[in-house]
Amino acid sequence: MSRLISAVFVVLLVAIVGSSMLFSVDQRQYAIVFALGEVKEVISTPGLHVKLPPPFQNVQYFDKRILTIDTPDSDRFITSEKTNLVVDSFVKWRISDPKKFFVSVGGRETDAAYRIQQSLKDALNNEVSKRTVHDMVSGEREKVMQDIRNKLNTDAEKIGASIVDVRLKRVEFSDEIRDSVFKRMESERKRVANELRSTGAADGEKIRADADRQREVILAEAYRDAQRVKGDGDAKASATYAAAFGQNPEFYSFYRSMEAYRQSFRNKGDILVVDPSSDFFKYLRNPGSSGGAAPKAKK
Repeated sequence: MSRLISAVFVVLLVAIVGSSMLFSVDQRQYAIVFALGEVKEVISTPGLHVKLPPPFQNVQYFDKRILTIDTPDSDRFITSEKTNLVVDSFVKWRISDPKKFFVSVGGRETDAAYRIQQSLKDALNNEVSKRTVHDMVSGEREKVMQDIRNKLNTDAEKIGASIVDVRLKRVEFSDEIRDSVFKRMESERKRVANELRSTGAADGEKIRADADRQREVILAEAYRDAQRVKGDGDAKASATYAAAFGQNPEFYSFYRSMEAYRQSFRNKGDILVVDPSSDFFKYLRNPGSSGGAAPKAKK
């Protein structure tokens, strides 16, 4: 019985020791094998691995994935124009050298993130101080992020990390000067709007004056053409009358006298004071004489 117990104990001891010698590495992790407190091996390939049982060797794991530093607090920086800007940013980073990472920050991600944050503030202050507001907002924003990423990479390599990306989420004026800036922008927009309105009014007046001038020219030309046509018509009518009455002048004289009589004696109350011996009454004074007889129109 004692032998059986001893055998079971040995088997359990071997199983415990054997299990303590085996460890697995996930694909999302690095593993560092320590031998009596010193780094013996860095394992980056996933799978099952073997080590000596504690206390001779032990294993510590580190995250291989991309990590994020995104603090809720905004930082203030001063541009080259001496203007305060509020900047929000975030950093994507990862552990690139587990051994150096352990030696530098003891393998603690919080310490590494703190050091990266301090480097980020220094780099942002450096880049913002030599640029204008326009450069930070739109002009050179991409270049600013690239320069900061390069600076952070240099510092992160010292602790066994690498910077994947740096982004500026928000760049805007501080609360103290935001209202004054917005008022200045509003007044500038109003000034531009007033200039556009005055320019439009001037152009409108110019267009209306040109339209009125063209109207007067068109009316004058139309009146000129109408008078020319009317003159041509009158000339043709006069020529036609002259040709017609020229064939019998005596009849023309008689016709004109009849028209004059009709116009003169149109109303019964009209009074006409004329010498009876006047030529006006030639055809009324002696209608039977040869000189006063009404001529016959030629056919």
